Amino acid sequence: MQDCRQFYIDGKWVNAETPHDFPVVNPATEEPVATISLGSAGDVNKAVAAASRAFETFSETSVENRLLLLRRVIDVYKSKSEAMADAISTEMGAPLSFSRKAQVPAGLGHLLEAVKVLEHFQFEHLKGSTLMRKEPIGVCGLITPWNWPMNQIACKVAPALAAGCTMVLKPSELAPLSAYLFAQILQEANVPAGVFNLINGDGPTVGAAIASHPDVAMVSFTGSTQAGVAVAMAAARTVKRVTQELGGKSANIVLDDADFAKAVREGVQACFRNTGQSCNAPTRMLVPQPRMAEVAHIAQQEAAAVRTGDPRGNDTHLGPLASKAQFEKVQRLIELGIAEGATLVVGGPGRPAGVSRGFFVKPTVFADVRNDMTIAREEIFGPVLSIIPYQDEDHAVRIANDSPYGLAGFVTSSDRERARRVAKRIRAGNVHINGARVDFGGCFGGYKQSGNGREWGEAGLEEFLELKAVFGYADVAK
Repeated sequence: MQDCRQFYIDGKWVNAETPHDFPVVNPATEEPVATISLGSAGDVNKAVAAASRAFETFSETSVENRLLLLRRVIDVYKSKSEAMADAISTEMGAPLSFSRKAQVPAGLGHLLEAVKVLEHFQFEHLKGSTLMRKEPIGVCGLITPWNWPMNQIACKVAPALAAGCTMVLKPSELAPLSAYLFAQILQEANVPAGVFNLINGDGPTVGAAIASHPDVAMVSFTGSTQAGVAVAMAAARTVKRVTQELGGKSANIVLDDADFAKAVREGVQACFRNTGQSCNAPTRMLVPQPRMAEVAHIAQQEAAAVRTGDPRGNDTHLGPLASKAQFEKVQRLIELGIAEGATLVVGGPGRPAGVSRGFFVKPTVFADVRNDMTIAREEIFGPVLSIIPYQDEDHAVRIANDSPYGLAGFVTSSDRERARRVAKRIRAGNVHINGARVDFGGCFGGYKQSGNGREWGEAGLEEFLELKAVFGYADVAK
């Protein structure tokens, strides 16, 4: 049993102001594996004060020094990669193999991208006699979820460090072990005291205290749309910048000229990746009405081949869902899909055969889904695919855009130019053509209720900067 009850504030590990033990549960076994302490507003005040003091000097450091710092963090992060993979698998149930090949590398990818951007980024330029100057915004509150722990922490911390900001991180209390290790990595990399601070806690207490704190200049939040609204409301009184990466219900349009065997298999795999716990997962597969039976058969075969089980198993594709609450939510939505008349192709309620413990669910596929059904409207956050028929290309685009969300979209066609045209019509912050993977040098974020602002790459760095115009800085050219 790990003891992770201390917080990292001002370069030191310290006890909570008021002890409040909270168990960290391994979702594969339902057994506690660690203990953290849930923080309070008083702990947040101490962390913000430390970050405010550190900002006075860290904000004035040179780009060269910040590059050196990021490279030290990268070196230490690499040396802890196996321990990080183990922590992520333990806390949120990702198969260890997936943690090694995807979860941990995602964090490293953002750190490497921050270096790449910082090496060439222009913080100042003259526009006539006026200096246009980009400066670090200040103390940043970072609130991250449990589903991609290092991806979400690194894509906030890396640009904050690159910009010259200081920060207070609140990771999910359900998956705090990787964040705890990440704080140790930054300490070993000699990140200056107060630049990075870690407080564990829940959203209504620590999250709200960070969002409403008058000395926090920006909040970067990733999580559910409902929680994002609460963060924005808490932040509004102090008129701070709020960037949000929220929910999604991404459409995967398989056009009539696609290679259906390949497109459907890959679509099922993408939906189920990370046990379906990805906000940008292609959970709505849109296919031509006449090919529904064919698509359902291919999807059934692919889903039946998925191996669900022990995250430590070498041949495991899907681990458990991250928590009991998530397990119960997914079960409820699967049952709703059946009740509302969707055709259950494979999977369904309950745990997989032979499994009596852990938050495991059956990989599930529904066919003949209408876009007004609950399973097509709500973010399920589990390995549940809804296959929706369309009449023609225009109809497919209308269905794709008929959602309160707009995080990601997917288009598959044998004609790349046609896929490009359809991609431009999808109202989403990210669109993947023919199964293209994400690009950390691009940007990530959504339209509508999927949030505002952007993360990753240069766009992500910009969110941590304020723009200042210094008039009369230079003589006007004659």
